[in-house]
Amino acid sequence: MNRLTLNNTQLEQDECLIEQFLDAIWMEQGLSQHTLNAYQTDLKSLAKWAANGHSGSLLSHNKSHLQAYLAYRLEQGIKARSTARMLSTIRRFYQYLSRENQISVDPSALLESPKLGRSLPKILSEREVEALLEAPDLDDPLGIRDRAMLELIYATGLRVSELVGLEIHGVNLQQGIVRVTGKGSKERLVPMGEEALSWIANYLKNARAELLGTTMTSALFVTRRGKGMTRQTFWYMVKRYAAQAGISNSLSPHVLRHAFATHLLNHGADLRVVQMLLGHSDLSTTQIYTHVAKERLKDLHAQHHPRG
Repeated sequence: MNRLTLNNTQLEQDECLIEQFLDAIWMEQGLSQHTLNAYQTDLKSLAKWAANGHSGSLLSHNKSHLQAYLAYRLEQGIKARSTARMLSTIRRFYQYLSRENQISVDPSALLESPKLGRSLPKILSEREVEALLEAPDLDDPLGIRDRAMLELIYATGLRVSELVGLEIHGVNLQQGIVRVTGKGSKERLVPMGEEALSWIANYLKNARAELLGTTMTSALFVTRRGKGMTRQTFWYMVKRYAAQAGISNSLSPHVLRHAFATHLLNHGADLRVVQMLLGHSDLSTTQIYTHVAKERLKDLHAQHHPRG
């Protein structure tokens, strides 16, 4: 058996191991498909590097092997934040192997995380949000759908995956709330606000049935083909409307979620209320928005105060 065959066999074995890990954590924690895909991508990258002559199988890795792999990533110009995510995946994977008694020592236990500068999320001003919300063509059912989606995500701070995953039975128009399934399959109830509520009602009355035709689906937001929206489709939509609205800032998929949180704090909302609405399990995750709000206040002071 030549070396290429050995490497291919090793890679196949490692990929089977990765699939077992993914199945296990999905059963245990109900992680989203997006999170599982990220874990799979990270671990397959490690397995391919190992099979390319750098070390043995994933079961035989030690701390030095993992350090060499992380160093290789840095040499390739991969950012520290991406490497930190990779390290988190590796740790979780080897904790699983240790728990299942497939390895006797966890090689990831003493690895140090790369130091990260905590960057502030980019946000839109309230005027820019207004321009974005008004961009869809309301003479088209798709435009009504898009306006409803934009209004809802800005009014609730939902993650994009939560927005496109909404089902029609999760919306209560009488109470003005949506039932959201967030990370780890945790459910929360989020108020919509009158403006978003009005646009959702408009969409349900005047657009959804026309888009669906004879197709049946429980998804709240649908395409012309009668299928549920995807994260990618929504994000392309946001970028298109941002261009139409003349917004030149580089936008992230969470741009309206960031705007929701920051604008609430700018208008005096309590941090713990914002934490609850965003579905953050840890208050420290929400606290970054207080820094964004402070930066905004400093900008306003510098711009308008006589001695700014």
